[in-house]
Amino acid sequence: MAMLEVKNLGISFGGLKAVDDFSVTIEKGQLYGLIGPNGAGKTTIFNLLTGVYRPDTGTILLDGRNITGKRTIEINQEGIARTFQNIRLFKELSVLDNVKAGLHNHFKYSTLEGIFRLPRFYKVEKQMDERAMELLKVFDLDQEADYKASNLPYGKQRKLEIARALATEPKLLLLDEPAAGMNPNETAELMETIRFVRDNFDMTILLIEHDMKLVSGICERLTVLNFGQVLTQGETAEVLNDKRVITAYLGE
Repeated sequence: MAMLEVKNLGISFGGLKAVDDFSVTIEKGQLYGLIGPNGAGKTTIFNLLTGVYRPDTGTILLDGRNITGKRTIEINQEGIARTFQNIRLFKELSVLDNVKAGLHNHFKYSTLEGIFRLPRFYKVEKQMDERAMELLKVFDLDQEADYKASNLPYGKQRKLEIARALATEPKLLLLDEPAAGMNPNETAELMETIRFVRDNFDMTILLIEHDMKLVSGICERLTVLNFGQVLTQGETAEVLNDKRVITAYLGE
């Protein structure tokens, strides 16, 4: 069974088709890329998959379950987490607390236990601290656990956003231009991190990216969008050698 199966997805804004008849199948454990020129509809698709927008047409199946039209929090609970092109952290919170924010679906105590600091409150908080630190160590952020998120360098903020997404224990991780704003060394390190996450967290990953070195280096299959429609799909090397992709995406 595919991890993600999208069939004939579509949405319009003001009569303009932003996404038209989009379909894709992503198998469990794949590293899959979604590419295309600016305005092609890539982030709109992420917003449809995560419940930010409700599709006009089509269905979305996650691990065989129909999640079409569900609210964002429900979709996250079903097993989809994401990062954003423009980093969205709780910048006034610590690095540790940012990751703990992603753990609340899985570690719970009652309002009463929290207000009166009953024993279960301290037990759960300790468990959350330990799990958050485990995730921070994966991204070499454990030494900055007490820093404000806003005080991290840009590349580490990117990593923190991924760590927080993983804290929700997703089946499918959506990365929206994770290499945006990174220098070549940071991008190379990010590639290794994405591979590590896929291999060690039993993760399926779908990413939007403009950095073709990153795309060709880690993605196993690609879908190319143009004007909200699928231009081509297939194995990465085959797609990147397609003249239609060169024309539409690279402008040559």
